[in-house]
Amino acid sequence: MITTPITADILRGALDLERTEHGVLPHRLPAWARGQCDDPQLAMVEAQPSGVRLVFRSRATVVELDVLPTRTTYRGVPPRPAGVYDLLVDGRLTARASAPGGKVMILDMTTGAVETQSGPVSTVRFEGLAPVVKDIEIWLPHKEITELVALRTDAPAERSPDRGRRVWLHHGSSISHGSDAASPTTTWPAVAASLGGVELVNLGFGGGALLDPFTARTLRDTPADLISVKIGINLVNADLMRLRAFGPAVHGFLDTIRDGHPDTPLLVVSPIYCPIHEHTPGPGAPDMSTGKLQFRATGDPSERGKLTLTVIREELARITTDRAADDPALRYLDGRELYGEADFGELPLPDQLHPDAATHLRMGERFAKLALSAL
Repeated sequence: MITTPITADILRGALDLERTEHGVLPHRLPAWARGQCDDPQLAMVEAQPSGVRLVFRSRATVVELDVLPTRTTYRGVPPRPAGVYDLLVDGRLTARASAPGGKVMILDMTTGAVETQSGPVSTVRFEGLAPVVKDIEIWLPHKEITELVALRTDAPAERSPDRGRRVWLHHGSSISHGSDAASPTTTWPAVAASLGGVELVNLGFGGGALLDPFTARTLRDTPADLISVKIGINLVNADLMRLRAFGPAVHGFLDTIRDGHPDTPLLVVSPIYCPIHEHTPGPGAPDMSTGKLQFRATGDPSERGKLTLTVIREELARITTDRAADDPALRYLDGRELYGEADFGELPLPDQLHPDAATHLRMGERFAKLALSAL
């Protein structure tokens, strides 16, 4: 077996690589941006490699990847299954695997306490591949922090050639991060990217789409041919700001992106349909009464100036319409075109907040048709 160094040359979808005791840890925010926020939630989710994949070219019939995963579980809730590694050969899903072992991070949703249990490095192995030159992609688990320790193949591996595909840079919440998608290639952004024939850089952060200036500057500084920003749900369930602050914050966020991408097609996407927050403001709160994690809205609908999804959609539509008069590359997409009230009747949100695996596929197909093709 031949060991190939894991470097940025064979890693896509990550903006930074941190050297660790065991190997390298992909990050989806650069180090300077991480240094501007001490939120442990953001630190956790930006290190979960949604959309990050190893990409190389080889005749290998066997591929081994040593990893140290960190799984997240919630106290009082049954543990989630281990994360999935998707193997693509020449763009086609060929195999799936999981890594035993690793660390476990136990979160208490009621107190915010975090407990981390240690675990060993493990190996993900794929075998029986055709002994021909091929492009190999290993998509890392979208909701599992993954330290990359070693990559081995039974034939030399080299960087895949540039196929000239456009780069789609996307920012959003846990729904864009992948929430309850079945695997890393079946999150809705990954599905849309595949159908649209674009290279995905996914800056969807669970709980972290909060119009942070460092995120806007990261988008500004990241090369892209297409950019989309999905804004709203985290601002409501975090009860982060009032209407007076929201409009100027959106303008500032878009202004910063435009500083680095003055003419790049830019799509503003409002929230998908979510009954608990359509007319009821945040904060959102976990509900464990049924023995599984669900969410509810706790705000007062009569309180003036608080944000709901309905208010946010109206404001985003107004802002993008006003700006588009001087910015012809700016467009708006109502998130309910990706998942609306009728979809909720057919495919309800299991925890009242996040789409299930089937819904991710539907949203990805719709986004590719409604947005990527037009952009």
